[in-house]
Amino acid sequence: MASDGDDEQVSNKQVILKNYVTGSPKESDMYVSSNGTIKLNVPEGTNGVVVKNLYMSCDPYILIQMKKPDTDSSKPPVSALTGFGVAKILDSRNPNFKKGDFVWGITGWEEYSLITDFQKMFKIQHTNVPLSYYTGILGMPGLTAYCGFHEVCYPKKGEHVFISAASGAVGQLVGQFAKLFGCYVVGSAGSKEKVDLLKNKLTFDEAFNYKEEPDLDAALKRYFPEGIDIYFENVGGKMLDAVLLNMRAHGRIAACGMISQHNLDKPEGVHNLMHLIYKRIRIEGFFVFDYDHLYPRFLELVLPQIAEGKIVYVEDIAEGLESGPAALIRLFSGHNIGKQVVFITQE
Repeated sequence: MASDGDDEQVSNKQVILKNYVTGSPKESDMYVSSNGTIKLNVPEGTNGVVVKNLYMSCDPYILIQMKKPDTDSSKPPVSALTGFGVAKILDSRNPNFKKGDFVWGITGWEEYSLITDFQKMFKIQHTNVPLSYYTGILGMPGLTAYCGFHEVCYPKKGEHVFISAASGAVGQLVGQFAKLFGCYVVGSAGSKEKVDLLKNKLTFDEAFNYKEEPDLDAALKRYFPEGIDIYFENVGGKMLDAVLLNMRAHGRIAACGMISQHNLDKPEGVHNLMHLIYKRIRIEGFFVFDYDHLYPRFLELVLPQIAEGKIVYVEDIAEGLESGPAALIRLFSGHNIGKQVVFITQE
């Protein structure tokens, strides 16, 4: 039931798209507005909840809503950007959620949100971990890593696994899952700091800075002289082309993302696709929402591993909603170290 508080409008700071993005997104494509307002009571006749947003997740797919749609509209929407976040329910007319519950799922890049679509909204049952983890290891990226590795790649103990963008929200977890499974794991990243993180904290066997490798094919042959069994694809482009040359027969590629292609008006071509045939390689794109039913099983696996220190998670947390545009741009420029999160406010 909804609360009996007043129906007064309150200020609601928001991150709004200023210009549709072409090419690489810029901080100036967004602005923080203090003009928004919202009622903290759920309107009668709706099945919604009003939430106070605590954390917002910076994810590559957000760029999709920043691109001009295939319509006649030339002006971007004036509503807040949307994405995965962690929130606390202030008021509810939904029987599955009550005031005081913590939730994670799709919400607005704003201080408060009225939510009426619950297809991607999950109640947080375990609060003995940082709430920010539900933007990452216990949220969409964590489930992506778990399902992409176990359900798409069908790993076998001892196999050789390569992960691109390996220090990011998903890659750092895939590597740790693979190590726990008994695989040999190598990751690529874009700085010495990230490479050190992979090798010294995240238990990868090896890691390399792809920006320092003039020949990616040669680099992969150095780390995988016997070839790659599993490639967890986060980058695309030249990296995928080099990986195809180094896959073993009956290898598997989980196509999770291709961040190198996000900012290109014309995506790069891939030239070594014949190796899919020569080596009988299976490449499969996947969408994490197809695996929502596995979320309880995923939590049963990963929560004890976090508690026992078998899995660690690295976050890069920006403070304040005002830092949201810059934090999102850091993601696309590769300047974040670990999962990029925006902290909005205390509980």
